[in-house]
Amino acid sequence: MSNLLPRRMSLFDEFFRDLAPGFYIRPLHGDPLPQQIKVDVKENDQAYVISAEMPGVGKDNIHVTVENNVVTIGAEIKQEDAKRDGEKVLHSERYYGQVSRSFALPSDVDESAASAKYENGVLTLTLPKKTAVAGKRIRIE
Repeated sequence: MSNLLPRRMSLFDEFFRDLAPGFYIRPLHGDPLPQQIKVDVKENDQAYVISAEMPGVGKDNIHVTVENNVVTIGAEIKQEDAKRDGEKVLHSERYYGQVSRSFALPSDVDESAASAKYENGVLTLTLPKKTAVAGKRIRIE
């Protein structure tokens, strides 16, 4: 019986020795996308200005939609190493991921006048507020 205990500990230790490094290896391309996009939302009299941190994402992989007062920001990332002719891949540390975030603004946005700029890993959205249209009085016949 005493021979089984060291063997079990040995298998247990081998399992965690082999498994644990996978939890602590960082991707070769930098940090993966966060679980949630970090945003700052500011307001002035004319518009909302939103800054969203999205490091390591190409601007073609960022998707923004605005519907009335709901803003949705999403990103898809695919990082992999280039394979050269004659190479055989034995191990690869690449990752794919998607992240998105939706939130409501206090008032509706004029989608036709909205603009977006992506620079140094920060997406900046300028979303003009819809101007309040005065109600038209209907004449009663």
